[in-house]
Amino acid sequence: MRKWEKHIEANPEIMYGKPVIKGTRIPVDLILEKMSNGQNFQEIYKDYPDLNEEDLYACLAYATSVLRNEVTIPLAS
Repeated sequence: MRKWEKHIEANPEIMYGKPVIKGTRIPVDLILEKMSNGQNFQEIYKDYPDLNEEDLYACLAYATSVLRNEVTIPLAS
């Protein structure tokens, strides 16, 4: 898995501590939402020209890391 730590930060002074792409105020969840809605990297670059391929892959790696460590508890039906 790619090292997302070089590209993603969470700072209480930036976007209330939401994970963002370093050096920007662009939240990781916004980029993931765009990807889930079918936008490809080139389309995202048009909206955010300061981003690069490594930033976008870092968002995916971050999401993978968060989900990998998530514990789910089945709810009774």
